[in-house]
Amino acid sequence: MDHQEIDLLKVVKKASDPKSSGGLELPLPLIIRFPDVLKNRLESIQSAFNCAVESQGYGSHYQGVYPVKCNQDRFVVEDIVKFGSSFRFGLEAGSKPELLLAMSCLCKGSSESLLICNGFKDAEYISLALIARKLSLNTVIVLEQEEELDSVIDMSRKLGVLPVVGIRAKLRTKHSGHFGSTSGEKGKFGLTTTQILRVVKKLEKYGMLDCLQLLHFHIGSQIPSTALLADGVGEAAQIYSELVRLGASMKVIDIGGGLGIDYDGSKSTDSDVSVGYTLEEYAAAVVQAVKFVCDRKSVKHPVICSESGRAIVSHHSILIFEAVSRSKYTVPTLSSFDVQQFGEQLPEEAHSYYHNLSQSAIRGDYESCLVYADQLKQRCVEKFKDGSLDIEQLAGVDGLCDLVGKAIGASDPVSTYHINLSVFTSIPDFWGIGQLFPILPIHRLEECPSKKGILSDLTCDSDGKIDKFIGGDSSLPLHELEGKYYLGMFLGGAYEEALGGVHNLFGGPSLIRVSQSDGPHGFAVTRAVAGPSCSEVLRLMQHEPEVMFETLKHRIEEYVDDEGGMAGALMAGGIAESFHNMPYLTVASSCCLTAANGMNEYYYSESAGGDVVTGGDVVTGGDVGTGDDEQWSFVCA
Repeated sequence: MDHQEIDLLKVVKKASDPKSSGGLELPLPLIIRFPDVLKNRLESIQSAFNCAVESQGYGSHYQGVYPVKCNQDRFVVEDIVKFGSSFRFGLEAGSKPELLLAMSCLCKGSSESLLICNGFKDAEYISLALIARKLSLNTVIVLEQEEELDSVIDMSRKLGVLPVVGIRAKLRTKHSGHFGSTSGEKGKFGLTTTQILRVVKKLEKYGMLDCLQLLHFHIGSQIPSTALLADGVGEAAQIYSELVRLGASMKVIDIGGGLGIDYDGSKSTDSDVSVGYTLEEYAAAVVQAVKFVCDRKSVKHPVICSESGRAIVSHHSILIFEAVSRSKYTVPTLSSFDVQQFGEQLPEEAHSYYHNLSQSAIRGDYESCLVYADQLKQRCVEKFKDGSLDIEQLAGVDGLCDLVGKAIGASDPVSTYHINLSVFTSIPDFWGIGQLFPILPIHRLEECPSKKGILSDLTCDSDGKIDKFIGGDSSLPLHELEGKYYLGMFLGGAYEEALGGVHNLFGGPSLIRVSQSDGPHGFAVTRAVAGPSCSEVLRLMQHEPEVMFETLKHRIEEYVDDEGGMAGALMAGGIAESFHNMPYLTVASSCCLTAANGMNEYYYSESAGGDVVTGGDVVTGGDVGTGDDEQWSFVCA
């Protein structure tokens, strides 16, 4: 099924349509994961390095690891371990919870897969890593700080486990782009040459120099060119060779991350959103640089490891969201009589500006028209502020100035499209560092877009907008809104989910996993989970939704004059439904509430799982979950 196409709109309809129509009734926004794309990315990276190794006669092999910080989702990590098991693909952890999940997942992987332990470490972290080694996981503790070595030696003796140790080196090679702040001598992580020598001497002193087997470095994410890459790898290979000379039992050179993504398609070497090389060129540059130095030093070729998280997971995930409305302003139409009457009603202080505007229009001096229109508007705003101009007159001035701008072609054609999304939750890198992602409609592609728009999210924050797009544009070509209008953000599978917050208490999107299928629709939904409900998001901030619901229920009973009990019951039902629903805008109710006659009884209930859904058919007995396992319901008995 190579090169099989899947219609995104059909996937979105399957996810969002009501269950009565054969859909899953998941609220948007929605993340669609494609594990087949994840598998292809892993195989493509492995293939590129295999070809480079074979073509250059390299004496060892490539063996990658996935840094779980890029996307810690359980199914993403498990898929990577499963898909990469045949070529010993491993995992990298940078914290204790990441180490725990990596240990658990790699129990089902290849016994040769590497478990790289990066990040700052305390005794507990180090003991976990040593336990992993005791469990026959191929664990390497990478020293980020010189002081960590004392803990490694102490804990290894207490646990009776001989460690495998790596060193992260601070290279002199520096990546000058935004993502290069972790590189160079002033970088956040790693050991200087002086510190590396002290580590070697201490290991030698304790008879543990043979434990030092890996050298790690990181130039920075989104390395723009193979020239910079080769320079950094060559420097690291020189350090690796020196460690061999000093007696360490070196086996692996870990080149870290940096394999970039061409977000904008420009293949540029001077941009943070592009790279000037292919996957094959990247692999060839790495292998060539290591081979050249090792051959010159007569050092055995090491295993080459990389931590290319962004390049592995970015492509496999698509964020789908809906534009729900468009802000549009209709310029008023004014007859010559209306204009004359309008001018006569202006305050005396504004007459001169109005006269200048009229004379410029008669002469056809459009540039002066804009100047005088702006002066007229500013003067009238001042008069409004001091109370000598009413709001109807001010609106008339605004309308006249807009009419002037439209008549001479100077009006702003860019509309604001309001999207059912939180930028802070789902695209935090755009807000935080100005990272650009490809965004475009996923349907109506046969129609030429007639509008230009920026995207404004649901949050009560002026930064909650997207007004910069691929190619340097400040607006996006969009269609007129006619019914549902879906947009997709692509290449966002790395970092966005982990970095997203809950600003304004908007939680994460719903999620489905979609695999290729030989069925009539070409795809199968293998997992579907609704996004966090209002109650789940509230719990993150230490609120207790059960208590909140009871408080509001008693308030209804106290303040609602309701002889028959129905009005209060409906109010309580609406509140219960709001707790259960996602925080985003919704059209239809999805909470299971019932109302009948008689006295109200409130109860706490749990919802069951669902079905696995293939393109057009429901397969029972599967594993489609919901995002909220709890809900408040009521009956009237």
